Amino acid sequence: MKAITKIKLHNFKRFPDFEIPLHEKLNILIGENESGKSSILTAIAIVLRGSRSQVEKLGMERLLNHEVVESFLRSEKRYEDLPTVFIELWLNEQNNHQLFGRNNSEAIDCDGLRMECVPNDELSGEIQAILDQPEANFPFEFYQVRFNTFQGDAYSSYKKFLRHILIDTSQIGNEYAVREYIGDMYNTYATDVEIVRHQNEYRSAKDRFKQESLNELNERVEDYTFGLRNDNKSNLKADLTLIEGDIGVENKGKGKQCFIKTEFALKKAQGIQHKIDIALIEEPENHLSHINMKKLISMISESDDKQLIIATHSNLISSRLDLRNTILLHSSSAKPIMLTDLPEDTAEFFIKAPYHGILDYVLSRKVLLVEGDAEYILMEKIYEMERGHTPDHDDVHIYSVGGTSFKRYLDVGGLLNIKTGVIRDNDGEYEANCVALYDEYTDESRQVFAEQNDERYTLEICLYQDNQEFCERLFSAGRKTLTVQNWMLKNKAESAMKLLENMENDFQVPQYIKDAIQWINA
Repeated sequence: MKAITKIKLHNFKRFPDFEIPLHEKLNILIGENESGKSSILTAIAIVLRGSRSQVEKLGMERLLNHEVVESFLRSEKRYEDLPTVFIELWLNEQNNHQLFGRNNSEAIDCDGLRMECVPNDELSGEIQAILDQPEANFPFEFYQVRFNTFQGDAYSSYKKFLRHILIDTSQIGNEYAVREYIGDMYNTYATDVEIVRHQNEYRSAKDRFKQESLNELNERVEDYTFGLRNDNKSNLKADLTLIEGDIGVENKGKGKQCFIKTEFALKKAQGIQHKIDIALIEEPENHLSHINMKKLISMISESDDKQLIIATHSNLISSRLDLRNTILLHSSSAKPIMLTDLPEDTAEFFIKAPYHGILDYVLSRKVLLVEGDAEYILMEKIYEMERGHTPDHDDVHIYSVGGTSFKRYLDVGGLLNIKTGVIRDNDGEYEANCVALYDEYTDESRQVFAEQNDERYTLEICLYQDNQEFCERLFSAGRKTLTVQNWMLKNKAESAMKLLENMENDFQVPQYIKDAIQWINA
């Protein structure tokens, strides 16, 4: 199976220098907005297409790293110091001598493809004249684009070393994007002979329509005749569509378009002469219902005859397809973080567990994890009482997870260096449940906070004992046989909601929660 083993970017968009290894089957790019997910998919598509016109359409001003340009303009602006751009796709063994060589940034033998944008030396005089001007004027227009294999041979869009499809769900409904997609899929399924024959027959059919159906009309028209356009905007590929249930894909709803396009791209390659080697999918979750999302995940899981590179914001996709296949991108860093070292049992947990916010967690920097609804209901208010502002102000996020899940999140947090404080009940055995149990999971960035007195075994007891008079007054009405403390234990979520509505600044917060809030901000 043909696949990309590594991507290297230099001065491309937000990446001054960037390198990531890729798995031969499934790779999931996750990250917040502006972290570079789309840029990586774009980079791959540019090199695989080998189209200079596409690069020119995108524009050098958008492709060249902005900070590098600004740094150059602040320098002496020497021609030899002009920044360059390259994208390298390192490939597995392709058994193609045209791809094998040392024309790469590491000067080592490997199969691969390279795109670079460099100043046009033939125009060095004109470029230098621009650089000599006192005002800041970068010569974007004087760059040239080169596509070369690692052997050093030039290639273009007519030469397809690896076939790929790019599905950008943000373009769903865009007429041009739909035509491009259908054209790509047609080229994948049709043989070279079929493509030529279809084009010939389609042109002939247009000629027959003109001669037979328009003939009578044209005899009545003086000086002019009606005909059919026959240019590159009205050829066979431009007029093709995909039909499902007698309705063209372009007339489907956005969610259905997303599903059909992705499903069609992931189909097995049996009987296809030019099968897709690589599928690039941008946010496949867009416009999908929960049911269709689960169907999509199942399709992706079963697609084992091509390499998939998926950019997503979906908790469900990132976890159900195995966190070890994820590549985490942060907008504050040009370095990717891999989760390949995640323990297998933890990865399996997130694949099989009920819904959880693991993606929200991995994109956070500081996190407080709590174990129940009552804790989650109260924590933001308690935090605000302690700090004088909301957790968001301190870039702290609060997530509720099951008590048995804490270790799983701490596994992930340890790999990603996410500062994580766990706030939990001691369940009557502080040393066993809150110290020994987490012995291998705590360090400078991971800590567990709980009440040390075993008799104060849960949050409600701590809240009652620290605020007894307040709680008696708040919960006495309406009780029959239960004490206030027991009523709070039996009705945790309800009591938490009532506390939230009535807590004031003199409310006493249990010390272990205060410690957690202080630690997360240290």
